[in-house]
Amino acid sequence: MKIGYDAKRVFFNNTGLGNYSRWLIKTVAYFHTENSCILYTPKAKTNPRLGFLAHFTNIHTVTPASKLFISWWRSKGIVNDLKRDSIELYHGLSHELPAGIRQSGIPSVVTVHDLIFMRFPKQFGWFNCYIYRAKLKHACRVADKIIAISQKTKDDLIELLQIEPDKIAVIYQGCDVAFDVAQTAAQKAAVKLKYNLPDKYLLSVGTIEERKNLLLIAKALQDIDNSLPLVVVGKTTKYIDEVTAYLAANNLTHRVTFLNNVRFDDLPAIYQLASVFIYPSRYEGFGIPILEALNSGVPVIAATGSCLEEAGGPGSRYVDPDDAVGLAKEVNQILGDDILRQTMINRGIEHAANFNDDKLALQLQQLYTNILNNA
Repeated sequence: MKIGYDAKRVFFNNTGLGNYSRWLIKTVAYFHTENSCILYTPKAKTNPRLGFLAHFTNIHTVTPASKLFISWWRSKGIVNDLKRDSIELYHGLSHELPAGIRQSGIPSVVTVHDLIFMRFPKQFGWFNCYIYRAKLKHACRVADKIIAISQKTKDDLIELLQIEPDKIAVIYQGCDVAFDVAQTAAQKAAVKLKYNLPDKYLLSVGTIEERKNLLLIAKALQDIDNSLPLVVVGKTTKYIDEVTAYLAANNLTHRVTFLNNVRFDDLPAIYQLASVFIYPSRYEGFGIPILEALNSGVPVIAATGSCLEEAGGPGSRYVDPDDAVGLAKEVNQILGDDILRQTMINRGIEHAANFNDDKLALQLQQLYTNILNNA
């Protein structure tokens, strides 16, 4: 099967959408070598996360012939290239499909990660929300099938955009296999020294923005036993000012370490050195850091209200995103009960196996095949 992919974020994005795009392409190409995966990108930008491309003979990259009107090429002109290259199926990996894709006769599928811009429009501004909504509605209308990365995202598509349920397939995302690999004592010691990490700590990973709700952990810290510190890994936004102001006002600044620009290769050790992973986000499409923590053998506490129970499974703990006292209680229970902690770790690893790459690759391949058979 010759599959075309919207690969802009493969090359240009090192966080959520980029991670998903790289993971999906690598997974499909590895487990289904009969496929030819063609990556369409405005520019083949150098990215240290793309080392895997050199190991695949069935992945190829295409850039536009002209460097003018790049935005037009990605939103419309790319269709001519898809026809020229005899693409059998086109996959928009992040909410978009080019104009004219349906008229081209090339079947298409679009992945929808979340509808955050509709649930929290004030965080995006009216103009961005208008553009995002228009692109998403177009993609959902012309696609032969929609992939939602969680049941929550599927439910939101049905509720907010009135998409027919039968048009949506839930196919989860896996996380990088690096988190399955136990780090050696030497590797952990090197990372601990590099980032000046405490001996024991709570961990939170994700962009420091209002929706991610880091302030809840800050409020819970004063009720957490043994003055255990918190390590926060993530890009900062203005929201960090609110968090740091609270920490300063409550004499908690010394309890929190903020790490930005952490090397991806160091993340597995940072996870594996943590005592508890906390992810109190008010809304996510799925919550990949939870899966990273489970694969790393770390007990997880997450927030109720979106899809985090899907990612964390029945072995993790969940609290209301406004309940700082409840969060502290959960942390204290885990820290004070070695049997509970180990049970959570074991159940987490068992749940994470549901997201193994071979299983998800098969689901993707079956979806692609069904689309072509029904085209």
